[in-house]
Amino acid sequence: MQRHTETGRWSRRRSLRRRFGRTAAALSLLTAVACTSAQTPGSATGGGLGAGKADEVSVATWNMCGVRQWGCEKTGGPKEKLQQLRALIGDSGVQVVLLQEVCSEDLQSFARSLGPEWHSAFEPYAEVDSAGGRKPVGCTGQGRGEAGYGLLAGSPLTDVEAIPTEQPTVGLHRGILCARVPAQRLRVCNAHLSLRESDDEHPDWDFRDDQLSSLVAAASTDAATVFGGDFNTPPPVGDRNTSAWIWPSEAYTTYRECDQKGSSKKGRATLEDGTKIDYLFTQLPRTACEVVGTKASDHRPLVLRVTRPEDPATISTVR
Repeated sequence: MQRHTETGRWSRRRSLRRRFGRTAAALSLLTAVACTSAQTPGSATGGGLGAGKADEVSVATWNMCGVRQWGCEKTGGPKEKLQQLRALIGDSGVQVVLLQEVCSEDLQSFARSLGPEWHSAFEPYAEVDSAGGRKPVGCTGQGRGEAGYGLLAGSPLTDVEAIPTEQPTVGLHRGILCARVPAQRLRVCNAHLSLRESDDEHPDWDFRDDQLSSLVAAASTDAATVFGGDFNTPPPVGDRNTSAWIWPSEAYTTYRECDQKGSSKKGRATLEDGTKIDYLFTQLPRTACEVVGTKASDHRPLVLRVTRPEDPATISTVR
């Protein structure tokens, strides 16, 4: 992994060549939606966004670095990560959290600790061998369960589904998890994309283009969707960005990113090394965006506040 695009916590380093022949079926699902002028969200820093208005809802994404054996020994344990979740809820009014690198038992414990109104959904990572055998990744530490990605919400989650997408033939499988949050009139999709060079059998293949296309296709089925996560890639800006080609055009046109200001795609850093690899996109009107400082992970939580739709079916423009 090359530190300028990913977390710096992986040991595989090989030369990358662009993999040709993207999945046409995934691309064909993408839909074009008319785009109006962009509204620039507020960029509150420090002190949190507060509770917000009655017609607003806040969604966060956070790679909490909870899998200790993946270089997370010094980012705190479940207690510190729960404190950060409480801060997101109390200081920024977050009602839904997209989590990556979380342990299954920790996630259930977080939901119980936050109160009976909090619900969770979880999908494990898997190591796939050359024979096609799948093995879940266990979290280091007694009783912490499996490593994976999930959703945490202050109200019930429904229609939870893992979205099929291309993954390495041999190596670590991450993925996409979507669900509805009826109390907030939202649908959310949480993605943790593959690192470059993730396929032990084909180190020159890059799966992130197909995975992003699958994510955007899943979001296109409901205009009241907020989607994002840890994409393991910087924004599509800069002459030296060799990963810009992986991004579908819909990402910054049909949809707007939390920190997008006008046509600028840069955004503030979400990783401790000064890069941005965590994202939240939506078609809903954005009212605020915040990057939250934390000592409980090498990733900073990203918080997006949007106007909650009265009737999701009527939404047809980006703001």
